[in-house]
Amino acid sequence: MQQFASDNYAGICPEAWAAMQAANRGHASAYGDDPWTVRAADTFRQLFERDCEVFFAFNGTAANSLALASLCQSYHGVICCNSAHVETDECGAPEFFSNGSKLLVAECADGKLTPESIRELATKRTDIHYPKPHAVTITQSTETGRVYSVAELQAISEECKAHELYLHMDGARFANACASLACSPAEMTWKSGIDVLCFGGTKNGMAIGEAVLFFDRKLAVDFDYRCKQAGQLASPWVGMLEGGAWLRNAAHANLCARYFEEQIADIPHIQIASPVDANAVFLLASNEILDGLRQRGWKFYTFIGGAARFMFAWDTQLARIDALSSDLREIAAQLSGRDSAAEVDSGLVPEFPSVA
Repeated sequence: MQQFASDNYAGICPEAWAAMQAANRGHASAYGDDPWTVRAADTFRQLFERDCEVFFAFNGTAANSLALASLCQSYHGVICCNSAHVETDECGAPEFFSNGSKLLVAECADGKLTPESIRELATKRTDIHYPKPHAVTITQSTETGRVYSVAELQAISEECKAHELYLHMDGARFANACASLACSPAEMTWKSGIDVLCFGGTKNGMAIGEAVLFFDRKLAVDFDYRCKQAGQLASPWVGMLEGGAWLRNAAHANLCARYFEEQIADIPHIQIASPVDANAVFLLASNEILDGLRQRGWKFYTFIGGAARFMFAWDTQLARIDALSSDLREIAAQLSGRDSAAEVDSGLVPEFPSVA
C-alpha cells in the first residue's frame, strides 16, 4: 500500500522508465562517453541558462559530500543548519570525503539558515586553532519542509560573499522548491549566488540519480576524478529533463501535500507544525494518536522537534490521502470521546498531553 514516510518510497515514473527502456538496446560506450550522458548534461545547461559543469552521482549523500569536498580542504569548516541532512543523516560522509572538514552547526528554529546565523559562525573565531569557515550549505526545500524565497537566497549569498564563503545547495527536493515558488532554476541558483547545486532525482521519480552542477567551472577542476574514486558514474536523467517530468512530478507532490493539509486542518488534537511550502507536512500529535496510526498500518517518521513527517511523491493518490485523513479523524474522535466521558465522570476538564 502507498505510504507517506518518504517520497523515495515511490517507484520510477513513466518518463524515466521509458528513457531507460529506449537506452536498453544495443551497445554504447561507458563511463560517461555515451550519448545519453551528453544529452542530459546539455539539457541541464539549457534548463539553467548557464554553461555549467555537470556531473552525475547515484545518491544525495555522495553528491553532497563530493561537492563539499571539492570546495574545502581538511582544515576548513562548512556552516550548516542543525537539521541539515549533511549533519544528521549522512553518517559523517561530508567529513570523510573531505578528509576532515568540520561541519559548523547553527541552531535554526525552522530549518533555515539566515545571514545572521552565518555571520555568527563565520566570525566566531579567527585563530589558527579553529577550523576556518570556507563554505555554507543550505537545503532547498529544507528538511522541515520550508522553501527559501529568492530574496532569502540572495541575502544569504551576499553574507557568504562578505566572508569569502562558497555557497552550496542541497537540492534533494529542488524540483519541489521550483514548483512552489514558480521561478526558474536559474533564478533560484546561480542568479541568486549559488556556486554548486546538487539536483535530486531519486525523490522525484527516478530509480537513482543526482546531478551536481558547478556554475563556476573553476570549482569543478578534477571533480570527475572525485566521482570515479567514489564509484559515482551515473546518468539516467534524459527522460526526466527533456519532457519536463521533473517539474510536473514536483508540482503534483506539492499539490498532494496541500490537499492533505486541507483534509486534516479541522481535526481536534492535531496541529500542523509548520507552513506547508513544498511536499512535506509535519504534524504534532500525542503518542496515542500516532500509535493509533501505526496500528492501522501507516508508516511515517517522527523527528525534528518530535513532529510526524508525511511526504508526498510524484505518484501519490488522493484516495490514499483520504484514507489516511479518515483514520486520523477516527482516532482523534475516539480520543475526544474518551476525554468527554472522563470530564463528565470527574467534573474536571482533562489535560491533553503536550505535543510541543
